[in-house]
Parts: sequence; structure tokens; C-alpha cells
Amino acid sequence: MHSHGRARAGAVGTATSRWLGVAALLASTAASGQTVVQIDASQPPPPLRSAHLLMGTATGPGGTIGVNSLYLTRDGKPWLPVMGEFHFTRTPAAEWEAELLKMKAAGIDIVSTYAIWNQLELAPGRLDFTGTRDLRRFAELCRKHGLLLFLRPGPWAHAEARFGGIPDWVVARSRPRSDDAAYLAEVDRFWRGLYGQLEGLLWKDGGPVIGLQIENEYNLDGPGQGRQHIATLKALAQRIGFDVPLYTVTGWDHTVYPRGQVLPVMGGYVDEPWSAKTGPLLPKENYLFRFGSRVSGDLGAQTRGRARGDAEDDADDTPFLGAEYGAGVPVMYRRRPIVSPSDIGAAITTQLGSGVNLLGYYMFHGGANPLVDGRAVEETQASGGYNDVPQIGYDFQAPLGQYGEVNPVSGALRPIHAFLAAYGDRLAPMAAHAPTRLPAAAADVATLRWSVRSDARAGFLFVNNHVRQYPMAAHPDMRFAVKLGAETLSLPSHGVTVPSGASFFWPINMDLDGATLVWATAQPLTRLQDGARPIHVLAATLPGAVELAFAASSVTRLSVAARSDGAGRLIAAVMPSRRPISVTLRDGSVVRVLVLSVEDAARASVGALAGQRRLVLTTAGVSFDADRLSLSQRGNARFDFAILPAPQSISADAAVGRAKDGAYSATMPLRAMLAVMPTVVREAGVAPPVAIGGPAKAALQPLPEAHRAAAAWSFTLPRSVLAGQGDAWLEIDYRADIARLFDGADMLDDAFWDGRVWRIGLRRFADRLGKPWTLTALPLRSDAPIYLDDSARTLLPATGQVADLRTIRVVPEYTLSVRAR
Repeated sequence: MHSHGRARAGAVGTATSRWLGVAALLASTAASGQTVVQIDASQPPPPLRSAHLLMGTATGPGGTIGVNSLYLTRDGKPWLPVMGEFHFTRTPAAEWEAELLKMKAAGIDIVSTYAIWNQLELAPGRLDFTGTRDLRRFAELCRKHGLLLFLRPGPWAHAEARFGGIPDWVVARSRPRSDDAAYLAEVDRFWRGLYGQLEGLLWKDGGPVIGLQIENEYNLDGPGQGRQHIATLKALAQRIGFDVPLYTVTGWDHTVYPRGQVLPVMGGYVDEPWSAKTGPLLPKENYLFRFGSRVSGDLGAQTRGRARGDAEDDADDTPFLGAEYGAGVPVMYRRRPIVSPSDIGAAITTQLGSGVNLLGYYMFHGGANPLVDGRAVEETQASGGYNDVPQIGYDFQAPLGQYGEVNPVSGALRPIHAFLAAYGDRLAPMAAHAPTRLPAAAADVATLRWSVRSDARAGFLFVNNHVRQYPMAAHPDMRFAVKLGAETLSLPSHGVTVPSGASFFWPINMDLDGATLVWATAQPLTRLQDGARPIHVLAATLPGAVELAFAASSVTRLSVAARSDGAGRLIAAVMPSRRPISVTLRDGSVVRVLVLSVEDAARASVGALAGQRRLVLTTAGVSFDADRLSLSQRGNARFDFAILPAPQSISADAAVGRAKDGAYSATMPLRAMLAVMPTVVREAGVAPPVAIGGPAKAALQPLPEAHRAAAAWSFTLPRSVLAGQGDAWLEIDYRADIARLFDGADMLDDAFWDGRVWRIGLRRFADRLGKPWTLTALPLRSDAPIYLDDSARTLLPATGQVADLRTIRVVPEYTLSVRAR
């Protein structure tokens, strides 16, 4: 996959070995034991082209959205947006608005959503767009809150849905995913129903819908298939009325498509829950910087392409766009990996450093599969799918979980999103450059992984030293030599240690409103305005002080101690703080620079509050709405938060105390945590052995009859658990294979055990409280051929089976509404 990148990097390395000045640098650092790594980033990006990309109407009342061979544009300017997947049919409509506001606060610009056919057509010929299926209302809420919408209507979506979302009766009487006339007639009817929901809401009409993804993971190449089928579907969409600025297809797993008619979008995940392997995977290539191929390895397409995919040959003609970079991963029956914020943050940093110019996530918001007339419509091997997934639960370990909880991975991604919102127009035109030495393969955990994106004058230096489940070698006393134009910058001024697990990016020759930041050992986060003075916010990336190097030609003074390096730079060592430093420019104006700690960066959210863009630092979940800031957190009544720049005044649901540096605190009335004492309904029987088979030739989810061996408990939750503001969380700590929660005959949720406490938001089931619920747990056999992380394995007995319910409790969620002026 990376052989092309290594060849190109080798050619670059031959050139960089002849840099003037690098030999002297190497000689000067050899005695000190420093290691200097090199990149030639002096070549400008290739010329831009766009006439060959045949998209739809680009201009509407909201402006113009365009695309060229390198990046997206908005009103003619480079644009690098963040797109996050949220399935409207997998979340109750009553929750949509609050969840969309959470996504916006997390830095999402574009909401992408599958229109999953079998969740919208409940019986042959009966499309239903009411309630949770009301696509028009979902789109109108996006427009209300300034979010754009990218529709993914399939018709084959995958989405871990039965038959990829194509209804059973369409599968039974046509040849799906081809130009078969019977199939196309069904697609025409379905898509016309979707268009009826979105008519008047397209970008050209002033609506939020800017794009359409055609099909998904399409690599079939036979009669009535292949590139012609994608062309047929695009023509059908346009004939129906879907005239949008952007048309895309997924570009991985040997996808074929008519080049120029659609744009390939890429993806990658930090584990493969669809893998048949029962042990840890080898290091994933998503932790390598990409220079020769944009296409990730196996992303789980249900079909296998035979020929070289079209995206491999389309890189010079299309921008590097993403749609399915995993902000989490699903838990499937045979494979149940648990990912950390560092796992995700490192992979995303690496993709940006490889040239990604649309940061698209799948999933950004988890969901729940709806039951259709009591029938499950999830993907199963028994129905010909490649995977077994829970009937209902689709949490995906996403930044926003199945019930809307803000998960820790959000803290690893929000700083990146804030950077793209403030400075993405600078990054988008920059090309990725490879170092002289690349890792030999994805399994090489000793060689430093880094890249530079530049426009030949300025740029950003990306480093990744993290690979999921594999300790990386630390790199002590490192310096970076980067050639830009005729100059070679050596940074920082002293050697630094890149520890195992680190991932970050640093600015090079970055313009801070007139002050040239030659480099910083900190990651740019956002730009704020306090009166007439701009504030540029950076985040520390390594322990200790952050080094800031300014061009002396652009600044005269810093408000902290600084030294001249004799090469035209003023260099300061700044400890992270919530107090900015001042930088005085040659014309006497002042720019301020705020350097946050690593911990504060993970607490950061950026949004409009009281008419101004502000930075909020808190561990609570955040959303912004005009002059109102909403905070939420589980189990903690005390809220600590900072708002920068501080508003003139604030008021809240509780008394607010103010400390220095824009910090506030408030405590809500305590709500009781409830310990639930369940009643045993039946003891566990003996679970049958887990069978091997199916398309994956791997562990098969037990048949429904196997659940006769499940243990069962009954309990009743009082309605009072939802008294007060916010949700309440049912936390079930158990050890078993499959757990299911029922209200009578209705299944409310289910989960495959993966070592975590199962957490269920109760607000969604408010009308069911006060009635007895039943929890069942199918025993997990110690010989089950499934993958669990070591953290889960250590919780299980070595032999026999387990169906153990340890505790059930209800933990209150606290919310605080803050109004700012």
C-alpha cells in the first residue's frame, strides 16, 4: 500500500541530501548526540484544475461551494470543513436539535447521514417520513443551526443494516446494485421520496444540502455494473432533481466509478471489528503518513473487487477527501475492540498530515437501530451479511454516544476541529511532503513518523508516535530540518524528546496577524478576538515549557523573557497558562498568544456566545445557542468552566462563583444516586458452543434459540430518577456474552459485552419507567472464539462460562444553563 510512497520519498531523500547547510547542521549536532531528521518541503503544490470535475450547481443564496484538484472552496477561498455522520433514523426526533447543537459545539461543519432504505420503507411501497423518519425536519434543523447536510441515500448503504439497507422485497424481485430495470424502478421511487422531503432545501435554493454520495463501497464490475452503474445512478439523481455542488463515491476496497463525474472519499479505522482474527491486529497503516496512496486497507466492504480501484489513479485530479475516518469503532460479535482517545486522535492527526482536505467521520454520533414492526433490520451473517452486530445498539464508541453522552474521544478531536475552523484555509492549499527516511512498514515502531504540509513558504509539521496496542520507541534529543524555499529551518532551538504515544502538529512561518511565528513547539488551536486585539490560542504538545520563535523582522518585543538566536529570531520559553502573552509588532500594534496546557486543550470547545466567538474550557459536555451555554455531566453536581474572552456578565441556574482568568464554578442541587436491587427471574443455563461459519468463516452470533440459556433479572425504576434537569444513566456492570433489556415483550436495547459498563440513557424511556423491566444475559463461554481486548479478558474466568450481574445503579446527569452578555 505504501510502496509508491517509499519510492517517492526516496527520490526526495536524494535531493534533500544535497541541501546547503544541512551537512553543517548534522556536524554541529553530532557532538551533542542530537538526531536531526529532514524534509524538503520547498516544492510548491501543483497547479489547480477544476474544469474536469463535473459537479452540480455550486451557487445559492448561501454563497458558492466549489472544488478543484486539491481542495474544496467556499466563496472562492480554500475550505477544509469537518463532516460527522449522524443517522436521523437511529435517534428519536425529539433529541435531534440538542444533539445537532452538541455536534456543532464539537466543531462539526457538515452533518452526513445515511437515508437507510429499509428504515424508511416499512412495507412494500410504503415510504414513511413521519416521526423519527422525518428527513425534512432533520434538514431544517441543520439549516436553523448553520450546519450543512451531506445526504448518503445508498441505495446500498451498508451501515451495518440488513442487505445494506435495501428492503427484503427489493432484494427478492430484482438484481440489486446493477442497471437491472426492476431495481432501478425501485430506486427511482425511493429517491423520489427522498427528494420530496428535501425539495427546496438544496444548496442552490438556500438550503443546507450540499452533496450526495452515490452508492457505497461499490466495486462490482460485471454486466450492468461497474462504472456505468454509478453513472446511471448519478444521472437518475439529477433527473429527479438532486442538483448539488458535490457528488461523491467511497474510494476504498477497489471501488470503481466514472472519473470526473464523482469525487472519491476515503476512510480508515484503528481496528477492524469485521476481521475474523481472534487476536490483536498487526499495526494499522492508518498510523502511517501517506504519500503514494490515499486508499486505506480493508474497510469492510461486503463485496470483493478484482481489479485496481479507480481512486488509485485519480489522486492527481481530485482532492484528498475523507468520509469515514473512524471517530470510534463498532463492537461486533466476533471482534470487540475498545479504543482510546489517543488511538483516534493519533490516526486523525496522521491523516491530516497526509493531505486530507475534508475531515469526515463515521460515526460521530452513535445511534440505535429501529425495530420495524418488531423485526430487527441489522446486519447478520445469517442473512448473508459479513458481520453480526447488536439488534439495536449502534453506539460505535463515537464522540457522542448512542444516548448523546459526550465521550472522552471528543476531547482529543475538538482541538483539531477548532484549528481547522480558524486556520483550515491555510492548510488546505498545502501539499504533503515526505521525510528522507520513512518507516519500513506499518509494523516499524522504531522509525519516527512525520510529515510537513507546506506551500513552499509556510507550513505545518506533523508527528505521530502512537500506534494502538504497540508501544513506540521514544525519540530523545530530536530536531527537525525543513527546507522551505531557499532556507532550511532547524527547529526547535534545542533537542526535544518525542515520547511514545505522542501525536501533534506544529506551525512553521505562521502569520499571527502580522507577527511571523517561525515555529512553536505547540499546536495551533484557534483565533479569538478581544476588542481590537486578536488572540491566537496554542496548545502544548510536550511536557514543560513551549518554545515560541518569532521573526525579529515582524516583532519588537514580547511580554515574557526572550532571547535573540543571532539568526533574526526572538525565542521565548513559555509555560502553559490561561493568561496570554503580548507580542508587539513593528507598527506598535499588539497580538496576544495564549498557550494552553495539554489538559486544558482536551477541555476546549469553541463557539459563538453572546455575539462573539469564545473558548470554553470545561470537562462537561458543551453546546452553544445564541447567548446560552449549556453544560452537562454525569454524576457530578459541581461545574467548573472558563470562558475566554470573558463576557461582561453571566447568569445561570445556580449561583456562580468567579475566579481569575475567566474561570467560574457553580453547583446544582444534589440528586440521589440509586442502587438497584434486581430480582432473579431465572438462573443461567449452559450456553451452546459458538459455531464457526458464515461468509467470514468466523464466530457466528448464537441463534435466537440459544437465549433460552440466558440468566434473567427483573427490576423497576421509579419515575423519580428523572426528577430535575438532565438525563439519568442506567449503569449495568455485568460479565456475559450478550445482554438485552426488555420492557415486557419490547426490547429496549442490547449489547455485546466488551469489558465496559453498559450505560443507557433513561430519558428516552421516560414513559416506560415505573414498570418492571427484564435484563437477560446469555453466558459467555471461555472457549468462545471471539476477540476481546486484554483489559476485558482479565475480567473473565479461565474456564467454563460466565453470566454474572455485578451491580445496577442509576447515576444522575446534571445540566447547567449559562446566559452570557
